[in-house]
Amino acid sequence: MQYKILFVDDETANLRLLERLFRGQYEVLSAASGSEALALLEVHDIALIISDQRMPGMTGIEFLKRAAELRPQTVRIMLTGYTDAEALVEAINSGVVYKYIAKPWINEDLQQTVVRALQHFETLKAQRQLQMQNERLRMRLRSMRDGLVNVLAEMVDLKDPLARRHAERVREHSVELGRRLDLSGSDLQTLSTAAFVHEVVDLRMPAHFLGKNGSASEIEHQLIRRSFELGIQMLEDLPELEEVVTVLKFVHEHFDGSGFPNGFAAEQIPLSARIIAVADMYDTLTNPRDAERPLTHDDAIAYLIARSGRELDPNIVRTASERRGAFIPPTAEPVPIYA
Repeated sequence: MQYKILFVDDETANLRLLERLFRGQYEVLSAASGSEALALLEVHDIALIISDQRMPGMTGIEFLKRAAELRPQTVRIMLTGYTDAEALVEAINSGVVYKYIAKPWINEDLQQTVVRALQHFETLKAQRQLQMQNERLRMRLRSMRDGLVNVLAEMVDLKDPLARRHAERVREHSVELGRRLDLSGSDLQTLSTAAFVHEVVDLRMPAHFLGKNGSASEIEHQLIRRSFELGIQMLEDLPELEEVVTVLKFVHEHFDGSGFPNGFAAEQIPLSARIIAVADMYDTLTNPRDAERPLTHDDAIAYLIARSGRELDPNIVRTASERRGAFIPPTAEPVPIYA
């Protein structure tokens, strides 16, 4: 592949010297002004620009700034016979200029600089290609993950339609709490997905156990734990959900260390898992799936506060209780717990 090099200088003699020096090794283009050079950049894929600084109409730095916007992957070198240190330092520090060369130049030094600049161009091109490949991979994985999440949601829905609606509400509550706790980007996305599919880890649990609000017997506890283990094992076979599984492994841990499977406590439990625990308990209280009556929002918050420091993270409960809108109001017609 023959690289394209663009020389920009208002002095015709300098352009002819540069053309003779590099023609044969590279495809050489030349322009007598910044505006002329920008027109060439519109239609040519230029690897390297070497521009004079002092030109009428548009200085070299002004031109190279516009060239960087138009062709960010192109390497840019300043060629100048004048001392304009402050502007050059700013241009180099901002990435507008890769290097500057003083006039009069030494041919051998300039040729070596061009070789290094083109190597830098190849590095930048490889980095850009890698970024594009990574972005395509992320989009593919996101699509695959979304498809898996939908399949898992359908599995939950087939077993218990109420569980699907519960999962949707827990996701809404969790995302709102996550935002209030300054989660963003991929962390918030992982929280959203984990909250939505958290019911999957209990998919093998007998249907009448789901959403159970009261105390469970020892046998029921054993069944819940075994169901959880099988659910995690199933999700671990799905590499697209690796980050989500990392959260879900902790959804049954308690802040005080009394949960399972490992008895982890406080900061040992990922923040997303602690958020889901609060959101899940709130929705279970306000939209119970068994015969219990739903709690009002205020009574549910009071219950969460009572469990703060035990099952639940006090900071997350405080965030939920102190700020309006941390939870979507229950859609059912709740009755006060003390009515």
